[in-house]
Amino acid sequence: MCDVSRAPATKIRKMTITNSLGEAPLDDLPVNEPRLWRDNGWTARVIKNEDDDGWAVAMIKDGEAEPALVGPWTMGRDKKNPKPLDSAAFNTLVKTASEVLRRHEQQLHALHHKSLVVSMEAGRISVTLDIVPDEDDPHALLAAQDAAGEQLARVRVPANFKLSAASAAAWIDNGFRKPG
Repeated sequence: MCDVSRAPATKIRKMTITNSLGEAPLDDLPVNEPRLWRDNGWTARVIKNEDDDGWAVAMIKDGEAEPALVGPWTMGRDKKNPKPLDSAAFNTLVKTASEVLRRHEQQLHALHHKSLVVSMEAGRISVTLDIVPDEDDPHALLAAQDAAGEQLARVRVPANFKLSAASAAAWIDNGFRKPG
């Protein structure tokens, strides 16, 4: 058996994997080309607009298969080729694409999480419906809390359950038994 208390301290070093020339991996390095910029977890790629003779720019977040944003891109001075990407344009595109993703996440959250407050004889009761968009087993969780935040009930319901003041009151009046 080894006495760990007398073992020498081990120094942990951060290791960076490099190629044969001692360079960092290409995926980690910023790319600043006229039609391709990659930095801070985002890639901007200028592409031919298939709908007309112009150009478009696609903003792709690292790790994602689909672009978060595709929008028109300015023609260059020759009116034939796209204007090159630059730092200011890239930063603006990153900000815009991030806002698009944030709004999309907020919309999904609002779609999958609903809540309302019902006034009953026992007091105000908060009722929530959290939809679980599982491909194999879509369902929702219907829950109730009193004014102090104490959970009164939680039941599994179909994903298409419609939460309204009337359905919440009926559920409460029915002793929080599973609707349907």
